[in-house]
Amino acid sequence: MPLTPQAQAILLLTASLGKADPGNARPLSNSEWARFANWLKDRDLVPACLLRNEWRDFVVGWTDPAVPLVRLEALLSRGAALGLALEKWQRAGLWVLTRADADYPERLKKRLRTKAPAVLFGCGNRGLLNAGGIAVVGSRNADDDDLRFAEALGRQVAEQGKTIVSGGARGIDQSAMLGALEGEGTAVGVLADSLLRSATSAKYRKYLVSKNLALVTPFNPEARFQVGSAMSRNKYIYCLADAGIAVCSTPERGGTWNGAVENLRAAWVPLWVRRNDSPGSGNPKLVERGARWLPHRLGMDSLVALSAWSVGPTVDDERLASPMAAAKSTSPDAGARSSRRFG
Repeated sequence: MPLTPQAQAILLLTASLGKADPGNARPLSNSEWARFANWLKDRDLVPACLLRNEWRDFVVGWTDPAVPLVRLEALLSRGAALGLALEKWQRAGLWVLTRADADYPERLKKRLRTKAPAVLFGCGNRGLLNAGGIAVVGSRNADDDDLRFAEALGRQVAEQGKTIVSGGARGIDQSAMLGALEGEGTAVGVLADSLLRSATSAKYRKYLVSKNLALVTPFNPEARFQVGSAMSRNKYIYCLADAGIAVCSTPERGGTWNGAVENLRAAWVPLWVRRNDSPGSGNPKLVERGARWLPHRLGMDSLVALSAWSVGPTVDDERLASPMAAAKSTSPDAGARSSRRFG
């Protein structure tokens, strides 16, 4: 599917082209693009006007020390390189979403505002990006018990018609995603690297073809793993979901811990953690920071309640685990009792 002029302009200004990039111009960051895009909008201009030969006439009056005209010019001159990269990516079945597209995820726009990525690369069912669901995160080096738990959780979420959102990394992420997919459910993987390779992986191919899976990344589809990218993509996992579950975490370090703390500070979605009181677990410390213990059993009502605590009365594990008790918790007296219980 050909890109619109709007999408082409946004890609030229914000996307890394990796080895195909002929120059050294640094693409605009999300916040830099937001400033520039708002400046254009205030003047009734659209990004596509920057593809015209007289583009400089449209940006008279633009003054931003971080984004000088020489930088814009260098980025806009990458048309040939962008064309070659797009041809390669599209042959592999990848698609591109920009903030100008109607089906760009609304949750990202609403929750991240100017920090929402200007461009998303992906493959599979892009409609899943607006489906919400349950974010499941955890360590790459989880033990067998946590891996089995994540896989079973993925199946349970699938059985109840919800989508699993995770990071696609080995360990908890892949276990939860594959649990959902093998249970004939749906999943979204927000990758930190190697989208192009994952798009052709035998592990995911049949689920991509069946439209049960979407893989997406804000980074170059051929980018290699970088710790910074893995850390920064954590917020997209939470913000595409309706609630989050941390299966296991290490206190004060690692991507799972940092992403969970970032979500708690920003209050994007409610965060639940698997009950684990062992000395090396970070889960109790996440509870101290505002997360809550995951119910032992997740029925239909309790799964819905995972994403509803911030808008309704607080309920404890036993109420969430019991559909009958969860229904009773909507009474004024029950709400008052549960609020006192959690302080």
